[in-house]
Amino acid sequence: MPPQRRRAGDDEEGASENAIELEGTVAAVLAGTMFRVKLANEHLVLAHISGKMRKRFIRLVVGDRVKIEMSPYDTDKARIVYRLG
Repeated sequence: MPPQRRRAGDDEEGASENAIELEGTVAAVLAGTMFRVKLANEHLVLAHISGKMRKRFIRLVVGDRVKIEMSPYDTDKARIVYRLG
């Protein structure tokens, strides 16, 4: 039997485990499912919709509260993972 090959995302610590989870408000809707999200500390980040939200056709409008995940290495970009309302 051939040895198992490791994939890039098969680490014990996944990328989402290192992510910073925050809540914010959609400040602007941009082209290509991109959004400006305003955080509680008044910081604006560029965010895109996660794949599960795209698959389920969840729509976002200005003023929606959202949960985002940010990489600790790039705090200007984020992924929207949940719409809070």
